[in-house]
Amino acid sequence: MGLSLESSVELWGGVKMPVLGLGTAGMSGRACIAAVREALRVGYRLIDTASRYGNEEEIGEALRESGVAREEVFITTKVAGTEQGYARTVKACEGSLRRLGFDFVDLYLIHWPGNRKRLETWKSMETLFALGKTRAIGVSNYMVHHLEELRGASSTPPATNQIELSPFLQQRDVVSYCRERSIPVEAYSPLTRGRRLGDSMIGRIAARNGRTPAQILVRWSLQHGFVTIPKSVHPERIRENVEVFDFTLSSDDMRALDALERGLHFDWDPTNVP
Repeated sequence: MGLSLESSVELWGGVKMPVLGLGTAGMSGRACIAAVREALRVGYRLIDTASRYGNEEEIGEALRESGVAREEVFITTKVAGTEQGYARTVKACEGSLRRLGFDFVDLYLIHWPGNRKRLETWKSMETLFALGKTRAIGVSNYMVHHLEELRGASSTPPATNQIELSPFLQQRDVVSYCRERSIPVEAYSPLTRGRRLGDSMIGRIAARNGRTPAQILVRWSLQHGFVTIPKSVHPERIRENVEVFDFTLSSDDMRALDALERGLHFDWDPTNVP
Protein backbone atom coordinates (compact mmCIF):
# COMPACT_ATOMS: atom_id res chain seq x y z
CA MET A 1 0.00 0.00 0.00
CA GLY A 2 3.04 2.27 0.08
CA LEU A 3 2.33 3.35 3.64
CA SER A 4 4.92 4.87 5.94
CA LEU A 5 4.94 6.74 9.23
CA GLU A 6 5.06 9.92 7.15
CA SER A 7 1.89 9.01 5.21
CA SER A 8 -1.13 11.25 5.59
CA VAL A 9 -4.67 11.74 4.35
CA GLU A 10 -5.96 15.05 3.06
CA LEU A 11 -8.96 16.42 4.92
CA TRP A 12 -11.55 18.82 3.57
CA GLY A 13 -9.86 22.19 3.21
CA GLY A 14 -6.46 20.72 2.35
CA VAL A 15 -5.22 19.88 5.86
CA LYS A 16 -3.07 16.76 5.98
CA MET A 17 -3.58 14.30 8.84
CA PRO A 18 -1.06 11.54 9.66
CA VAL A 19 -2.40 8.02 9.17
CA LEU A 20 -1.18 6.80 12.57
CA GLY A 21 -1.42 8.50 15.92
CA LEU A 22 -1.64 8.03 19.67
CA GLY A 23 -4.98 7.80 21.43
CA THR A 24 -4.92 9.17 24.97
CA ALA A 25 -8.31 8.33 26.53
CA GLY A 26 -7.84 7.32 30.16
CA MET A 27 -4.33 8.76 30.44
CA SER A 28 -3.45 11.31 33.09
CA GLY A 29 -0.61 12.89 35.03
CA ARG A 30 3.04 12.12 34.45
CA ALA A 31 2.16 8.76 32.86
CA CYS A 32 0.31 10.64 30.14
CA ILE A 33 3.17 13.07 29.63
CA ALA A 34 5.69 10.23 29.46
CA ALA A 35 3.55 8.31 26.94
CA VAL A 36 3.11 11.29 24.65
CA ARG A 37 6.79 12.18 24.86
CA GLU A 38 7.75 8.62 23.95
CA ALA A 39 5.30 8.60 21.07
CA LEU A 40 6.74 11.83 19.71
CA ARG A 41 10.28 10.50 20.19
CA VAL A 42 9.63 7.43 18.05
CA GLY A 43 7.92 9.38 15.30
CA TYR A 44 4.20 9.72 16.02
CA ARG A 45 2.95 13.07 14.77
CA LEU A 46 -0.76 12.73 15.57
CA ILE A 47 -1.99 13.01 19.16
CA ASP A 48 -5.69 12.57 19.93
CA THR A 49 -7.23 14.02 23.08
CA ALA A 50 -10.58 15.46 24.24
CA SER A 51 -11.86 17.77 26.92
CA ARG A 52 -13.68 14.76 28.39
CA TYR A 53 -10.37 12.96 28.90
CA GLY A 54 -9.15 15.60 31.33
CA ASN A 55 -5.58 15.43 30.03
CA GLU A 56 -5.25 18.37 27.63
CA GLU A 57 -2.82 20.14 29.98
CA GLU A 58 -0.60 17.06 29.98
CA ILE A 59 -0.71 16.81 26.18
CA GLY A 60 0.44 20.41 25.82
CA GLU A 61 3.16 19.97 28.43
CA ALA A 62 4.42 16.78 26.80
CA LEU A 63 4.72 18.48 23.42
CA ARG A 64 6.65 21.39 24.91
CA GLU A 65 8.95 19.05 26.84
CA SER A 66 9.56 16.90 23.74
CA GLY A 67 11.30 19.63 21.78
CA VAL A 68 9.23 18.79 18.69
CA ALA A 69 7.88 21.93 17.05
CA ARG A 70 4.15 22.57 17.46
CA GLU A 71 3.64 22.87 13.70
CA GLU A 72 5.05 19.35 13.20
CA VAL A 73 2.35 17.69 15.35
CA PHE A 74 -1.30 17.21 14.45
CA ILE A 75 -3.43 17.74 17.57
CA THR A 76 -7.06 16.64 17.79
CA THR A 77 -9.40 17.53 20.62
CA LYS A 78 -13.16 17.31 21.04
CA VAL A 79 -16.17 19.15 22.44
CA ALA A 80 -18.01 16.94 24.93
CA GLY A 81 -21.74 16.32 24.91
CA THR A 82 -22.14 18.41 28.05
CA GLU A 83 -20.41 21.35 26.34
CA GLN A 84 -22.61 21.53 23.25
CA GLY A 85 -24.64 24.50 22.01
CA TYR A 86 -23.40 27.53 20.08
CA ALA A 87 -21.99 29.72 22.87
CA ARG A 88 -20.96 26.79 25.04
CA THR A 89 -18.96 25.24 22.20
CA VAL A 90 -17.03 28.48 21.69
CA LYS A 91 -16.30 28.54 25.41
CA ALA A 92 -15.34 24.86 25.38
CA CYS A 93 -12.88 25.39 22.53
CA GLU A 94 -11.33 28.36 24.31
CA GLY A 95 -10.95 26.19 27.41
CA SER A 96 -9.28 23.40 25.46
CA LEU A 97 -6.85 25.83 23.83
CA ARG A 98 -6.03 27.37 27.20
CA ARG A 99 -5.35 23.98 28.77
CA LEU A 100 -3.27 22.82 25.81
CA GLY A 101 -1.41 26.12 25.69
CA PHE A 102 -1.98 26.48 21.93
CA ASP A 103 -3.47 29.16 19.72
CA PHE A 104 -5.23 26.54 17.58
CA VAL A 105 -5.85 22.83 17.21
CA ASP A 106 -5.55 20.94 13.96
CA LEU A 107 -8.86 19.13 14.28
CA TYR A 108 -11.86 19.82 16.51
CA LEU A 109 -14.54 17.12 16.75
CA ILE A 110 -18.04 16.77 18.13
CA HIS A 111 -17.30 13.91 20.50
CA TRP A 112 -20.77 12.39 20.70
CA PRO A 113 -24.01 12.87 18.75
CA GLY A 114 -26.30 12.33 21.73
CA ASN A 115 -27.22 15.97 22.20
CA ARG A 116 -30.11 17.71 20.45
CA LYS A 117 -27.91 20.80 20.12
CA ARG A 118 -25.51 19.07 17.74
CA LEU A 119 -26.54 21.15 14.70
CA GLU A 120 -26.18 24.34 16.74
CA THR A 121 -22.82 23.01 17.88
CA TRP A 122 -21.75 22.44 14.26
CA LYS A 123 -22.54 26.06 13.39
CA SER A 124 -20.32 27.12 16.27
CA MET A 125 -17.55 24.89 14.98
CA GLU A 126 -17.85 26.48 11.54
CA THR A 127 -17.30 29.81 13.28
CA LEU A 128 -14.27 28.47 15.15
CA PHE A 129 -12.87 27.21 11.84
CA ALA A 130 -13.40 30.60 10.21
CA LEU A 131 -11.63 32.28 13.14
CA GLY A 132 -8.60 29.98 12.80
CA LYS A 133 -9.12 28.33 16.18
CA THR A 134 -9.06 24.97 14.41
CA ARG A 135 -7.70 23.96 11.02
CA ALA A 136 -10.44 21.39 10.44
CA ILE A 137 -13.74 20.34 12.02
CA GLY A 138 -15.29 16.90 12.16
CA VAL A 139 -17.38 14.45 14.14
CA SER A 140 -16.96 11.35 16.25
CA ASN A 141 -19.31 8.42 16.84
CA TYR A 142 -21.65 9.58 14.06
CA MET A 143 -23.80 6.93 12.43
CA VAL A 144 -25.36 7.29 8.98
CA HIS A 145 -28.50 9.04 10.24
CA HIS A 146 -26.41 11.57 12.17
CA LEU A 147 -24.29 12.25 9.08
CA GLU A 148 -27.41 12.61 6.94
CA GLU A 149 -28.85 15.12 9.39
CA LEU A 150 -25.67 17.16 9.23
CA ARG A 151 -25.53 16.99 5.42
CA GLY A 152 -29.06 18.34 5.24
CA ALA A 153 -28.28 21.27 7.52
CA SER A 154 -24.82 22.45 6.42
CA SER A 155 -22.78 22.83 3.28
CA THR A 156 -19.60 22.21 5.30
CA PRO A 157 -18.81 18.47 5.34
CA PRO A 158 -17.11 16.92 8.36
CA ALA A 159 -13.38 16.61 7.74
CA THR A 160 -13.45 13.16 9.34
CA ASN A 161 -15.66 10.77 11.27
CA GLN A 162 -13.88 9.11 14.17
CA ILE A 163 -15.56 5.81 15.08
CA GLU A 164 -14.69 2.59 16.84
CA LEU A 165 -13.31 0.07 14.34
CA SER A 166 -11.67 -3.33 14.56
CA PRO A 167 -12.12 -6.67 12.78
CA PHE A 168 -14.82 -7.39 15.36
CA LEU A 169 -16.67 -4.12 14.68
CA GLN A 170 -16.40 -2.94 11.08
CA GLN A 171 -19.43 -0.61 10.84
CA ARG A 172 -19.51 -1.16 7.10
CA ASP A 173 -22.58 1.00 6.50
CA VAL A 174 -20.94 4.04 8.09
CA VAL A 175 -17.60 3.42 6.37
CA SER A 176 -19.31 3.03 3.00
CA TYR A 177 -21.33 6.21 3.50
CA CYS A 178 -18.21 8.19 4.41
CA ARG A 179 -16.19 6.85 1.49
CA GLU A 180 -18.93 7.65 -0.99
CA ARG A 181 -18.78 11.26 0.24
CA SER A 182 -14.98 11.52 0.60
CA ILE A 183 -15.09 11.76 4.40
CA PRO A 184 -11.93 10.13 5.82
CA VAL A 185 -12.64 7.58 8.53
CA GLU A 186 -10.60 7.48 11.72
CA ALA A 187 -10.47 4.32 13.84
CA TYR A 188 -10.34 4.47 17.62
CA SER A 189 -9.92 1.43 19.89
CA PRO A 190 -8.38 -0.58 17.02
CA LEU A 191 -6.88 -2.92 19.62
CA THR A 192 -10.31 -3.79 21.10
CA ARG A 193 -9.12 -2.41 24.45
CA GLY A 194 -7.01 -5.57 24.58
CA ARG A 195 -10.05 -7.83 24.88
CA ARG A 196 -9.52 -9.76 21.64
CA LEU A 197 -5.74 -9.79 21.38
CA GLY A 198 -5.86 -13.47 22.35
CA ASP A 199 -8.16 -14.43 19.48
CA SER A 200 -6.86 -17.59 17.82
CA MET A 201 -7.23 -16.32 14.24
CA ILE A 202 -5.32 -13.15 15.04
CA GLY A 203 -2.70 -15.27 16.78
CA ARG A 204 -2.21 -17.48 13.73
CA ILE A 205 -1.92 -14.49 11.40
CA ALA A 206 0.53 -12.83 13.81
CA ALA A 207 2.69 -15.98 13.95
CA ARG A 208 2.64 -16.34 10.16
CA ASN A 209 3.83 -12.75 9.74
CA GLY A 210 6.29 -12.76 12.64
CA ARG A 211 4.34 -9.98 14.36
CA THR A 212 2.33 -9.37 17.51
CA PRO A 213 -1.48 -9.49 17.60
CA ALA A 214 -1.55 -5.71 18.24
CA GLN A 215 0.55 -5.07 15.14
CA ILE A 216 -1.82 -7.21 13.08
CA LEU A 217 -4.82 -5.18 14.25
CA VAL A 218 -3.13 -1.85 13.58
CA ARG A 219 -1.99 -3.00 10.14
CA TRP A 220 -5.49 -4.30 9.29
CA SER A 221 -6.89 -0.86 10.09
CA LEU A 222 -4.27 0.96 8.05
CA GLN A 223 -4.74 -1.33 5.04
CA HIS A 224 -8.44 -0.53 5.08
CA GLY A 225 -7.46 3.11 4.70
CA PHE A 226 -8.43 4.24 8.20
CA VAL A 227 -6.49 6.83 10.16
CA THR A 228 -5.64 4.72 13.20
CA ILE A 229 -5.05 5.80 16.81
CA PRO A 230 -4.03 2.90 19.08
CA LYS A 231 -3.64 3.78 22.74
CA SER A 232 -1.00 2.69 25.24
CA VAL A 233 0.93 4.21 28.12
CA HIS A 234 3.62 1.52 27.94
CA PRO A 235 6.77 2.60 26.05
CA GLU A 236 7.40 -0.82 24.55
CA ARG A 237 3.83 -1.04 23.23
CA ILE A 238 3.91 2.51 21.91
CA ARG A 239 6.96 1.47 19.90
CA GLU A 240 5.36 -1.84 18.90
CA ASN A 241 2.25 -0.13 17.58
CA VAL A 242 4.25 2.12 15.26
CA GLU A 243 6.39 -0.70 13.85
CA VAL A 244 3.78 -1.69 11.27
CA PHE A 245 5.09 -0.15 8.07
CA ASP A 246 7.61 -2.80 7.06
CA PHE A 247 5.16 -5.59 6.30
CA THR A 248 1.86 -6.04 4.47
CA LEU A 249 -1.00 -8.37 5.29
CA SER A 250 -1.86 -10.65 2.39
CA SER A 251 -5.29 -10.62 0.79
CA ASP A 252 -5.97 -13.97 2.47
CA ASP A 253 -5.03 -12.53 5.86
CA MET A 254 -7.26 -9.50 5.29
CA ARG A 255 -10.21 -11.71 4.30
CA ALA A 256 -9.71 -13.85 7.39
CA LEU A 257 -9.67 -10.77 9.61
CA ASP A 258 -12.70 -9.28 7.85
CA ALA A 259 -14.56 -12.51 8.62
CA LEU A 260 -14.22 -11.79 12.36
CA GLU A 261 -17.02 -9.18 12.20
CA ARG A 262 -19.26 -9.63 15.25
CA GLY A 263 -20.69 -6.14 15.83
CA LEU A 264 -18.81 -5.97 19.12
CA HIS A 265 -18.52 -2.52 20.68
CA PHE A 266 -15.86 -2.20 23.36
CA ASP A 267 -16.63 1.50 23.88
CA TRP A 268 -19.76 3.59 23.32
CA ASP A 269 -22.47 2.31 21.00
CA PRO A 270 -24.15 5.27 19.23
CA THR A 271 -26.24 3.07 16.91
CA ASN A 272 -29.57 3.88 18.55
CA VAL A 273 -28.87 7.49 19.49
CA PRO A 274 -31.71 9.46 17.82
